[in-house]
Amino acid sequence: MKKVWILIAGISALCLSSLGFSTLAQAEADPKLWTVVKEAFFPKRDIQEVDFLKIEAPRRAESGAQVPVTLIYDKAAANGVAIKKLYVIVDANPIQLASTYHLTDSLNGFQMATRIRQESDSFVRLIGETADGKLYMTKREIRAAGGCGGTVDNNESEVRAAAGKIKFNVDAPKMGEPATATFNIRHVMRTGLQRDLVSQGYVPAFYINKTTFTYNGKEVMTVDVGVGTSEDPYMKFSFIPDAPGKLEVVATDNEGKSFTQSVDVHS
Repeated sequence: MKKVWILIAGISALCLSSLGFSTLAQAEADPKLWTVVKEAFFPKRDIQEVDFLKIEAPRRAESGAQVPVTLIYDKAAANGVAIKKLYVIVDANPIQLASTYHLTDSLNGFQMATRIRQESDSFVRLIGETADGKLYMTKREIRAAGGCGGTVDNNESEVRAAAGKIKFNVDAPKMGEPATATFNIRHVMRTGLQRDLVSQGYVPAFYINKTTFTYNGKEVMTVDVGVGTSEDPYMKFSFIPDAPGKLEVVATDNEGKSFTQSVDVHS
């Protein structure tokens, strides 16, 4: 789906940037924002609210820069609705689309523990899409602030040296049963909205933009990662290995660099 950035009344100079940021930074959790957000991402398309999609998260996060969420697609409860793609949208963020998950049958549904950013109180939405374009949704209101902008005082050489270092492991599974994979990559995930502490100019966006997981060469999941994902992206999910083998991840950033790690999986 083509990414569309939303412009809302109260436009500031941020909207003039090449990334197309909007100015919802000061908005509270407002259900009326969704009307505009929906038409930008899913124009003239019906979206059904359902129980087989769920978001587990605190009502109030300790930090808008690190909001823990667990995203669930309960395939058994979906009565044959096969979700192929999941979008995470934060209504009140300057860039609303936080990430997109491309699913495969190796996941047998979906349960992902991860961390997102929130600039202000907002509804967070998990929207599922089937192969034929039907859309389903759940939402959760989360109170959090200050996760997208602010100032940064990073040592650039240290930031660059640390970027791309991966921790990756899989709990020893029984073949044919769910195994839990935990992925964590060091990366500053600059949003492009943050200001340099000294110059007060905007620091260019620098972030992981894609992660692809494969098992024995077969795709398990691809994630389109956005700046709405927290610093040092973290993903914990389950997949079903059908035989001993190797789970591999390839992560890329918006500057074209690639980072790879793999882990052997056996009973």
